Amino acid sequence: MDQRSELAEFLRSRRAGISPEEAGVPLYGRRRVPGLRREELARLAGISVSYYVRLEQGQPVNTSDSVLDALARALRLDPDERSHLRSLIRTTPARPVRARPERLRDSVRQVVHSLDHLPALVLGLFGDVLVWNRLAHALLAGHLPFEAPERPAERPNWTRLFFLDPHMRELFTDWPDKARDTVADLRLIAGRYPDDTRLAELVGELSLKSPDFRALWSAHPVRRCAFHDRRFHHPVVGELTLTDELLALPDDEGQRLVLFNAAPDSSSAAALTLLAELAAADADARRGPGVADAGEDGRSRHRGG
Repeated sequence: MDQRSELAEFLRSRRAGISPEEAGVPLYGRRRVPGLRREELARLAGISVSYYVRLEQGQPVNTSDSVLDALARALRLDPDERSHLRSLIRTTPARPVRARPERLRDSVRQVVHSLDHLPALVLGLFGDVLVWNRLAHALLAGHLPFEAPERPAERPNWTRLFFLDPHMRELFTDWPDKARDTVADLRLIAGRYPDDTRLAELVGELSLKSPDFRALWSAHPVRRCAFHDRRFHHPVVGELTLTDELLALPDDEGQRLVLFNAAPDSSSAAALTLLAELAAADADARRGPGVADAGEDGRSRHRGG
């Protein structure tokens, strides 16, 4: 991705989102485009028009912290958007790089598989599913092979899955909200890793194949996902409302543990318990009677006979 183009697009999108009335700018003459004019925003930020124009055109300029802060205030950026702006301006363009397949620490894998009654998975830096437990697989992607994350070449990518797999539109009752959050999170990551070839290929593929992704990407939403209440229409257990928590793994760059939880004693909790029982029964059936099960935690157990 062209970092200068990303900066220009971000600034234009945020400038277009502020009306003159909101900014307290007097209206003079006919306005051909929504939002503030460049000279109006420059005046609000206390910088010269020519300086701002160079920024919005993606031209290299030296930008101090005070100018960044002034721009952020004038554009009314939230903390995530401020961080994104700083990444776009301050990250030095480099040669494109291609990341190697991510590795998941064994201890993290064991933690995920030990959570029998809580859907859990780990997302890699760019959204690859590095591991999921039986319940997360049954909740989100029971139509896919459970073993896929263990084979790097077959790992599902969450953003690709979300926009290109019709199952996701049926599963998430609030699909449009989740779609915007997914793109906003990926935008923030892209600002920090603008030279990664694999990320650029993912964005290009989704822009080509998904009109929804293309429209959201062009709107340039930016927000770090942390937690949300999500509504599901599951094909087996019906309606659920779950809170998803995304927890950063500090020793593993960009990797996040994702947990789903239901309110205690709720119908969603009962549905999640039923789904866990069905997932365990399905796993037992696939293994067959009398098969020694090493289990996801590595401890050998014998089933049947």
